Amino acid sequence: MSITEERIADDLRGIPVNPGTTLFVHSSLKSFGYVQGGPQTVIEALLKVVGEKGTVFVPTFTGKREDSPRNPPSMHISDTPCWTGLIPETFRKRKEARRSLHPTHSTAAIGPSTSFLQGEHHKGITPCDKKSPFYKNYLDQGLILLIGCDQESNTTIHCCEELAEVPYHIQKESTRGICYTSSGKRVEVCNYLHDWNKPPTDFNKLAPLFLRENIMTLHKVGNADVFCIDAVSMIDFTVPLLRKNPYFLVKEEKG
Repeated sequence: MSITEERIADDLRGIPVNPGTTLFVHSSLKSFGYVQGGPQTVIEALLKVVGEKGTVFVPTFTGKREDSPRNPPSMHISDTPCWTGLIPETFRKRKEARRSLHPTHSTAAIGPSTSFLQGEHHKGITPCDKKSPFYKNYLDQGLILLIGCDQESNTTIHCCEELAEVPYHIQKESTRGICYTSSGKRVEVCNYLHDWNKPPTDFNKLAPLFLRENIMTLHKVGNADVFCIDAVSMIDFTVPLLRKNPYFLVKEEKG
């Protein structure tokens, strides 16, 4: 059976996602089952349920392992594709979408909170700090949806790592990345980027804790398993946890 826009919207309302909500969405299109109209249908359903007063934003990341002071990243806000999936790539191309200026961790947003969420991203010290959309979602009392994916896709955990200043997560030297606006203006973004050579982590260790603390609930949208996370509760819980135990998310070596 194919999945329609109305089916997706009805399932989202049952979570519930209410009108006026700020919603950060990580997604896997194939997890829904066959969707009539593809990724645009999912996007329309998301925008429908939050309404004109709500905002949807998605990760449109372009960062890569070799990004560093010796290989500074470069991103064109209109032309550089993201690697975060078909729904975000389709979302960022919509005429009403606006993409944040960040050379590795940009987001694209539609809705009245867009400027608040994204306007200072290029001014941050790290990709997911208090200037980032991931933290601004906390200030906007927003939700995080993981549609067909688990905590490994939950970028807000990186925000928690950066707020807690865990010792393994960020490169030791700053990098001067470059963003180009849609008009071709060159914007330099100086950031301490993520360290791709850090010890392996296990973000799914947080899932049972989020469920236990009523930070997260599990739902179905179409055929997809969906985790709905309250951004305020998540950050308020996770940052103190990581400050107390900075290596909590690092995988233990077996031997």
